[in-house]
Amino acid sequence: MADNYIQDLLGENERILLVTRQHWFVLFSNILMEILLIVLLVAGVTAAQMFFPLVPLVSFGYILVLVPLAGMIRDILVWSNRQYIVTNRRVIQISGVLSKDVVDSSLEKVNDVKMSQSFFGRLFNYGDIEILTASEMGVNNFRYIGDPIKFKTAMLNAKEGMSFDEMGIHSQPAEDIPVMIAKLDELRKKGIISEAEFQRKKSDLLAKM
Repeated sequence: MADNYIQDLLGENERILLVTRQHWFVLFSNILMEILLIVLLVAGVTAAQMFFPLVPLVSFGYILVLVPLAGMIRDILVWSNRQYIVTNRRVIQISGVLSKDVVDSSLEKVNDVKMSQSFFGRLFNYGDIEILTASEMGVNNFRYIGDPIKFKTAMLNAKEGMSFDEMGIHSQPAEDIPVMIAKLDELRKKGIISEAEFQRKKSDLLAKM
């Protein structure tokens, strides 16, 4: 269902280049206390059954496990439904389990991308991404995302790919066309543009010679 929701957000000829989430450290830190409570409750009820085997009400103590278990399931759903997506046109942040909150930034308006990683961030491959845009949002902060280098690279490559839109092609002088075709081919090899897009834009460029 999550994949279908993302697909519904995409515009015509828009493609997903990368989908990531916050690092699993974030999930683990959120559910650690709940895991400990579950272990303690199970151990406590089990011990009580050993000491008071003739008291049937002791077994109902296992019902208490449902409280931290429900909290853990909620935290897992929140983490798994918070996604950071790079398409060939924009960066999308989706959060929410039943209700959804979607924030996106057009790559055309992205002025700068800053990445910061602590020592442990480099060790375990997580970090923060700060996107500076020319929109009213100003700054988008993505905290503790997994593989931030890959995320930043995907953004920069996608932004570069946007420079090869139709108007950009038609404005190029004839002597630059072979260079443009070579750059288009590099974008095709990286998966930023599809084979069909490459062939169409290549034909447009050749027609200008």
